[in-house]
Amino acid sequence: MDIKLKKYKEQLQDWPQEGHHIMAQYDDEKIVVYQSYRKEIGEFAVKNQYFGGAFSLERMTWIKPNFLWMMYRNGWGKKEGQEYVLAIHLKMDAFKRYLENAVYSSYNERLGISREEWQNQVKESSVRLQWDPDHDPFGVKLERRAIQIGLRNEFIKSFAKEDIILIENISDFVQEQYQFVLKDDLDNLILPEEKPLLFDDEDLNKKLRLI
Repeated sequence: MDIKLKKYKEQLQDWPQEGHHIMAQYDDEKIVVYQSYRKEIGEFAVKNQYFGGAFSLERMTWIKPNFLWMMYRNGWGKKEGQEYVLAIHLKMDAFKRYLENAVYSSYNERLGISREEWQNQVKESSVRLQWDPDHDPFGVKLERRAIQIGLRNEFIKSFAKEDIILIENISDFVQEQYQFVLKDDLDNLILPEEKPLLFDDEDLNKKLRLI
């Protein structure tokens, strides 16, 4: 795997406990996001290094940069149709472009616009932004919020091919680490190394509620 790993408990000491944070593995060039699929879609993606075949370009696809958030959603790869876990190394400028074009998936007065304006933005936008409670390895809800980004139309097309640097199958790694969770042995649990992401763009950070 082309992912940096670190013990969960060591990372836990450095992670923020509350607030909105894009927890991810990244550098200036790329960011790792996670998705889970049935075997047919996952195998095609790994073999061809792009999304095609049974992958639908007509439905919105959701990406998650936070590994534990993905594990909560896919039940550590045990949920039906989500057994094939992928680590997708995305171009950072593409990830930033998604967020710049994103519209919140639910209305909040803090958006500073009317509900009607927000509804019009949702209709026109091809990127959704959603903050949900983050979770620990056992699936317990945390105070910290985790982000997920939904893509459709032209954004799902660029995501599927042009925006990807590498697609890795990490299903075996997920199952190995899940055994430590089942045994309540978090001392030996190893996860992708993650840290909060902040952008140089202050307006974007404000839009995302990162500051």
